[in-house]
Amino acid sequence: MDDRRLLDTSADPEGAIERIEHEFRDAFATVAKIDRPAVTLFGSARVREGDPAYAAARAVGRAFVGRGWAVVTGGGPGAMEAGNRGAREGGGLSVGFNIGLPHEQGMNSYVDLGYRFEHFYARKVAFVKAAEGFVIFPGGFGTLDELFEALTLIQTGTVRNFPVVLFQRTYWQGLLDWVRERLLAEGMIAPADVELLHVTDDVAEAVEVVVDCYERRCSETPAAAL
Repeated sequence: MDDRRLLDTSADPEGAIERIEHEFRDAFATVAKIDRPAVTLFGSARVREGDPAYAAARAVGRAFVGRGWAVVTGGGPGAMEAGNRGAREGGGLSVGFNIGLPHEQGMNSYVDLGYRFEHFYARKVAFVKAAEGFVIFPGGFGTLDELFEALTLIQTGTVRNFPVVLFQRTYWQGLLDWVRERLLAEGMIAPADVELLHVTDDVAEAVEVVVDCYERRCSETPAAAL
């Protein structure tokens, strides 16, 4: 895994910049092949078929392609597989941005267009570059990392009109309570920051939040979009 070698303080940096540049070029070329609006779905690699999170991600993936969108995931198992599976079953474009890990997770079999990364940060850039919004299912540290990275990009104005939907209210409620009771109450974030998150248990609502934001942005005049 290139990230581990790169972050080793004793490692020779020769060639590292070229490898990273090559990965970004290939990743951007892959993103350029997505010929329609896309949503990125995040969630745990550990959930299996029969888990409510797997069923929800599968349904959301299918619903997005029903609206003419592509579905992007991390290309692995669990909720990622479910999102890609739903997209494939709906006859749409299923995209996977996988990554090489010490415990190999491999690309799931429902990916139509895929790329395998060696660097987490290059992969995270591709997730954002490819998508018009995120839908986030229950997950662990990696899912939380992707969630808070998205919120930071929105809060700092790095990306605009970028909806973030949390799916499965009971899973996220404790985090949302903490955000309000500690971050907001202690002035660490602004009231408007809390509104960046949309929470739902409804597949149609999750899709509509993202699609509506995209359509409203696309309908803006050039002057209004500045």
